[in-house]
Amino acid sequence: MGRFHRHDDGTVHSHDHDEHGHHHDHDHGHAHPHDHDHNHEFGDHSGYESGRQRIEILEDIFAENDHRAADNRALFSTHNVVAVNLMSGPGAGKTTLLEHTVKAFEKELGVGIVEGDIETALDSERLTGHGAQISLLNTGQGFGGECHLDAPMVAHALKGLDLSTLDLVLIENVGNLVCPAEFQVGEHKKAMIATTTEGEDKPVKYPVMFASADLVILNKIDLLPYVPFDREKFYEHVRQVNPDVEVIEVSAHTGEGVEQWLDWLRQTVKTVREQEHS
Repeated sequence: MGRFHRHDDGTVHSHDHDEHGHHHDHDHGHAHPHDHDHNHEFGDHSGYESGRQRIEILEDIFAENDHRAADNRALFSTHNVVAVNLMSGPGAGKTTLLEHTVKAFEKELGVGIVEGDIETALDSERLTGHGAQISLLNTGQGFGGECHLDAPMVAHALKGLDLSTLDLVLIENVGNLVCPAEFQVGEHKKAMIATTTEGEDKPVKYPVMFASADLVILNKIDLLPYVPFDREKFYEHVRQVNPDVEVIEVSAHTGEGVEQWLDWLRQTVKTVREQEHS
């Protein structure tokens, strides 16, 4: 189907390109009436009576999702837990960065991971054994193979964590530079990873993702001598879509700069808790 995103006023804007199909089979009442046939080549969306109907359906979906996200947020607040939604494209290094994180915080903070992926337990297995609680959510198993996590999915995954023992929940979203930015899941902050190997143009090619982020992490800086990446242009593009966002540079492979990420998480936990108790 076509892509949609919401503006700050809550309206839904339609893009008539076929980025992914939304077909939710999961059991949380998140109705995606997209069982119609798709003619991807010619953009035929005959399952809808009109473009207005499509927009109304998407508005209902987003409204339902936001309601469930508020429930997740309330659950985090009840347990004094801070949640961060970590997003990126595939292969950007989310899991490697999380490996550093759970090892560093093993004796410092109670950490829970919601591990979102379409299939396999490979990433959750990498994060196991360092004191963090891991709740795996494969969207390909009962959740329609979705290319993002939504609030009801996260609510389902949170049942696998003992929130009463945690300080921080890190939600590793499905690798995708479009859809995850559009769905609130109850997080306090959004962080997203860009990489030197993806090129400096990604902020302007995927502006919704970069505009939604509270933190942008530029990963794979160890490859700067070997890839054609214009760092100055990257920062220019980031500022174009999100003028005030904080950017840190890391190599999840070598560990360079990872302490900046850890410090950001520490400060986020401290700040959110202070705000919620003020």
